[in-house]
Amino acid sequence: MSIELKDTLNLPQTEFPMRGDLVRREPERIAHWQTQGLYSAIIEKNKSNSSFILHDGPPFTNGNLHLGHALNKTLKDTILRYKWMQGYNAPYIPGWDSHGLPIEYKVSKQLQESGKTDYSLLEVRKACAQFAGDYKAIQSEQFNRLGILADWEHEYWTIHPEYEAEELRTFAEFIEQGLVYRSKKPVYWSIPCKTALAEAEIEYKNHKSISVYIGFPLSQASAKELKLEVDARFVIWTTTPWTLPANLAIAVHPDIEYALIQSNHGALIIASDRLEAVTEACSLEGVEVLQRYKGSQLENLKTHHPFIDRSSPIVLADYVTTESGTGCVHTAPGHGLDDYITGLKYNLAIYCPLDDSGCYSDDGQILSELVGKSVLEKEGSISEANRAVLKICAEKQCLLSKQTIEHSYPHCWRSKSPVIFRAMDQWFIALDKENTRTKAIEQLKKVQFIPEWGRNRMQAAVENRPDWCISRQRAWGVPIPAFYDEEGTAYINASVTRKIADKIEKHGSDYWFETSAETLLEGINCPEGWPSPDQLKTGTDTLDVWIDSGCSHRSVLAKRTNLTSPADLYLEGSDQHRGWFQSSLWTGIIANQTAPFKSVLTHGFIVKEDGTKLSKSDGASRPLEEWIDQYGADIIRLWICSQDYRGDVPVSDKIVRNVANNYRTIRNTLRFLIGNLHDFNPQTDACALDSLHPIDQWALHQLSELVDQVTTAFNAYEFHRAFKEFIDPFCANTLSASYHAILKDRLYTRSPNDPLRRSSQTALHIIFTTFSKLIAPLLPFTADEAHAYFHTNSDFNQTPIALNDWPSEKEAWKFPEISNDIQALLKFLNESLNDKLEALRQQKIIGQSLDAKAEISGPSDDPTLKLLKQYEKDLPELYILSAVSIKIDDDTDSLKISVAHADGEKCPRSWRWVPELVEAGSWGKVSPRCKSVLEQYEQ
Repeated sequence: MSIELKDTLNLPQTEFPMRGDLVRREPERIAHWQTQGLYSAIIEKNKSNSSFILHDGPPFTNGNLHLGHALNKTLKDTILRYKWMQGYNAPYIPGWDSHGLPIEYKVSKQLQESGKTDYSLLEVRKACAQFAGDYKAIQSEQFNRLGILADWEHEYWTIHPEYEAEELRTFAEFIEQGLVYRSKKPVYWSIPCKTALAEAEIEYKNHKSISVYIGFPLSQASAKELKLEVDARFVIWTTTPWTLPANLAIAVHPDIEYALIQSNHGALIIASDRLEAVTEACSLEGVEVLQRYKGSQLENLKTHHPFIDRSSPIVLADYVTTESGTGCVHTAPGHGLDDYITGLKYNLAIYCPLDDSGCYSDDGQILSELVGKSVLEKEGSISEANRAVLKICAEKQCLLSKQTIEHSYPHCWRSKSPVIFRAMDQWFIALDKENTRTKAIEQLKKVQFIPEWGRNRMQAAVENRPDWCISRQRAWGVPIPAFYDEEGTAYINASVTRKIADKIEKHGSDYWFETSAETLLEGINCPEGWPSPDQLKTGTDTLDVWIDSGCSHRSVLAKRTNLTSPADLYLEGSDQHRGWFQSSLWTGIIANQTAPFKSVLTHGFIVKEDGTKLSKSDGASRPLEEWIDQYGADIIRLWICSQDYRGDVPVSDKIVRNVANNYRTIRNTLRFLIGNLHDFNPQTDACALDSLHPIDQWALHQLSELVDQVTTAFNAYEFHRAFKEFIDPFCANTLSASYHAILKDRLYTRSPNDPLRRSSQTALHIIFTTFSKLIAPLLPFTADEAHAYFHTNSDFNQTPIALNDWPSEKEAWKFPEISNDIQALLKFLNESLNDKLEALRQQKIIGQSLDAKAEISGPSDDPTLKLLKQYEKDLPELYILSAVSIKIDDDTDSLKISVAHADGEKCPRSWRWVPELVEAGSWGKVSPRCKSVLEQYEQ
């Protein structure tokens, strides 16, 4: 009989699977979206509406995707899915960045490993293009697997000829404004990669260096000038002994006081404020101050280089401090920007005795024992150049002290090796000419930064950036359109560059490297003063790749009719304040006089659970494919959107498994909603909202607040708040733990058309159709699956959820007074009743809450008792008890609560206890209410 009674219950009915089985089933949904042309359908639906342009910062095509890529693209996709549902015309053009050192580095290594050593520049370029194309295809597939919707058929690629051509036309604007110049100037130089580096290609890491104190003897003429009766030495301190052969001066601060001291190392000149520190570092003894001087009194004195036959004058510089060292700064104009500027001021040579490999050249000035020695420091060992210089200094008795220090030092982002400053002829963009820097800073004031601290970081980067070194001594890149005569004089011109750009657009940038200057210049009128084309040769330098990606607003946004510039949003990692954001800003200011973005949003980096960097050795830094193959894309996406991405984002299997548990709660909630609406037709069965039962009105009011809360959070791009503070609690607490639990009795045990059941189904229908849309940007696969099962009870639907409109808060869903009442009643349950019921369970008096009854009494003027009395008939259902009685007792001044096992008999159908069961024919004895339902069932 119990089985037959069970068959009379209105149990949920749906084919929506309890288990997501995401790894297996998500690819089927991707194929379905592609068959439907979902992206095109979205764009078609919104094409006449207001636009929203999120411009994609192009990822580099040099390897498989990792979680950092997933973080970036998931945030973009979540924003766009939300904007699409809001009705925005938001075309999304994915981009790819492929020129530059990382790919050339890998390709060159592959060529060498294959035994090929005589490869040409063009062979390298073609191999790089093939390498980039292969990984672009791989990354496209991996982004698709993540569920990224985009116009993949019209992607942009920085190596496309039309893109390269627009980049050169942008570069022509720089030339035309007189911002491009060639100069021998110290630049960051990567020895392993044999190329100059831009600021954005530098990483600062802790590095152990040899620091030395070196004495420079004062010339006899200068000693006389100071009226000295002793031989004195200026003491410098440096952490790069290898630069000593390039020393041309010693800088002092004009306003700092310097002391001439006598010591066991003879007479020394150092800053007075550094006397104590230097005495300790150099083990000076018997120190006595003989004279004191202002730095300005020492200008133009001459010292002798300690081991090369030339003088090193004393010069003045405001950047000299007494925070470290000796207050006397070793100055090598070919090896540092401050030194360079000082060198220009004092007409010193910009001297750099190193070749491209970081070895001393035989230039007639370098000592023979130094020629060929490398300055490159390898981890844990001193460079051979440093070793040789220290040996010479020791022999010349100018080395006062040496120590090992650990300090922050610039490293090459690709080779991870320490960089050097090396003066050489390079191409630069002048950032202060024509008020370019001032204009950039002014434009930043108009840009919204999310988070706001990004403004200060980017402004500081813009303010402090030196002139932009844009030339690279690499094969794989867009050529700098410069020509050279036999003496090496460079020729570059805006009009010529634009004509070259036209040819590049037609033939691709390989054309520059495979064609003579004479052929390249055919049909182009060269400026007056240029040699004839047959006397010129093409340069081999390529443009900094940050100009490549930094021109995307010109090559993509400004060129395509379905896009606009400036973009509404740029979204990348926080390292792009120094990278893509900044290069885009400079190109925008120079070429268009405006920033190319209205808003800049940054995210942090993926780190381990303890906040440390991911590493392959502990399994944390594994490819994105492995994470998706283990958990599914929706769970990875939900994990990303559940994190406050504005800082670093921790990851571990434990963290992702916790998110998977949240996901299961959402899935079970969707299944409950769909299953309990299997026999509900909103056209014929829906109730008027003002006639709904109070508990259903409460649920709708909670839903209206959820819509407002989630929309506000999404508008602020705070997806972690949308999920953690609103969606997850609504799902787990408001629905699963409260509303759904309360409804089971009426949904399952009342007759199908019972007004209370239809009241709740009306609310459930609104909740599902709204809630499924709210989670669609976060869980696109699951939301679309639930949407399909809701409409067709099958896996796929012809109208995907992404084509639906975003829910708006409905006034008709708001029942503030009733909502406050129900909230208060539920609070009373949680704070006053549940502990007492749990005590009955622990005593094994009851098994489940329906086995219990409650009696609550108190004075008539008690506000809680008044509320309980008002809803007395609803309390058994609300509290999931078999009986609740409310009694007024004005003889007491407080509420009294008693709980006990329910009286009467237990209905085998509803499991409620009633005073007496009644006969229901062949069904046996049931509660009176169930008997009435069964009579309808028989009919």
